[in-house]
Amino acid sequence: MNSFAAKARRQRERLAADQHRPRYHFLPPANWMNDPNGVIEWNGRYHLFYQHNPQGAVWDNMHWGHAVSDDLVHWADQPIALSPTIGGADEDGCWSGCAVDNNGVPTLLYTGVQGDWTLPQNQRVCVATADDDLILWEKHPANPVIAHPPAGMRVTGFRDPSVWREDELWIMAIGAGIRDIGGAVLLYRSVDLINWEYMHPLCVGDKQDTENVWTGSVWEVPQFFPLGDKHVLIFTAWDGEQLYTVYFSGRYHEHRFVPEAVHKLDFGDRHFCAPYTMMDSQGRRILWGWIGEDRSVAAQQAAGWSGLMALPRELRLRADGRLAINPVEEINSLRGAYQRLSDIELSADSSDFDIDLRGAALEIAAEIDPANAEEIGVKVRCSPDREEETRIFYDAVRKRLGVDRRRATLFQDSRVSADVQAGEFELSPGEKLRLRIFVDCSVIEVYANDHACITSRVYPSRPDSTCLRLYVRGQARVNSLEIWRLRSIWPSA
Repeated sequence: MNSFAAKARRQRERLAADQHRPRYHFLPPANWMNDPNGVIEWNGRYHLFYQHNPQGAVWDNMHWGHAVSDDLVHWADQPIALSPTIGGADEDGCWSGCAVDNNGVPTLLYTGVQGDWTLPQNQRVCVATADDDLILWEKHPANPVIAHPPAGMRVTGFRDPSVWREDELWIMAIGAGIRDIGGAVLLYRSVDLINWEYMHPLCVGDKQDTENVWTGSVWEVPQFFPLGDKHVLIFTAWDGEQLYTVYFSGRYHEHRFVPEAVHKLDFGDRHFCAPYTMMDSQGRRILWGWIGEDRSVAAQQAAGWSGLMALPRELRLRADGRLAINPVEEINSLRGAYQRLSDIELSADSSDFDIDLRGAALEIAAEIDPANAEEIGVKVRCSPDREEETRIFYDAVRKRLGVDRRRATLFQDSRVSADVQAGEFELSPGEKLRLRIFVDCSVIEVYANDHACITSRVYPSRPDSTCLRLYVRGQARVNSLEIWRLRSIWPSA
């Protein structure tokens, strides 16, 4: 084992006993992680790059971390891919970007920050290339290849390049915002990835409201791609502390995008951010996202780690313009101990229905007929005496899907949210509620009826908060309920 791999393993082993540290989601050996960057399939292996501070569990000193996988599930840590260069265009941070195959040359395009990062003119596009193993990256001597935003444009952000090929041209989308107007994606073109010409905005939003979906003043980490017979634009809407991920579906013609539908991608808001997509060799459009912490900086530093990747999600386009979103099927390989129940009748006259199989790392799949239920759901991370619990619910009256964290923990941390995360979700007449829930220590991911998602964080204080229950207000029938314990993806955990 080389020295880097040995150090990474020791770091993971040191933190493995942390009851809040996820076991089957990817996260670095230690310290800070945020945006996924440049995920690419190369020579049959998946390479994940990510924003990383190798020196602490706080946002600072941005590098590109690197991991590699054969199956999208188990990951091997690799050496740091990009580090700031003193005196260079990225001396104050190697920020988010993308990876492309340039005629057999693996190439990264990323945001280099030099100076005060809050000023768009200090956010620049840089390029780096590597040999076939994607380990040692060399920064191009022409950096920055885009040194400033378009002349005369009053931008509020200028970062996170995303690049694709159209005929003989490379097209780049950059996340931006236009002052007093709203978020925007700006387009550039190039023949060689080094010399770029500004074209025009791909799309511009309204920072106040877009069909009742707030889209903010800056669009970060834009992802634009064809799906089905349309195109999809995904980005994180940002405005200071407020942020969540949005997607448009619509028509793309002559390098301009006309949205036809707009939706939140995840009701967990800031808990699923910085979307990144890739097309793999199986023809799947796979989505990655960053799950941040929901506890104080002091708690993160004490833990020695912060942030993780969401499970990779496969995207398809439905006929109604919504994205169908589900975890990639490779996750099924982690399934262990199993319990299946069927035909469970629930009523408000009875107590919660307790499930024998319990744990802090679970997958739960349920098909529920709401029948006469006002509210139906699953309680996870419950203590035996019900002192702690997190409710995943469908409110049939208000037509909402949510995660209720008001009793999730007894910890007294001012930053730990005790709230309800929810969004509009309506079943068609006769449609059953289909839930797929992933619980991984402090992480909850909920998928409902192929299109609704909620990503959340909870930090139970009690080690015995591993119980699982069903509950209802009114009456409902659980047609089927399947529960698996999921194995850790790390040898030492």
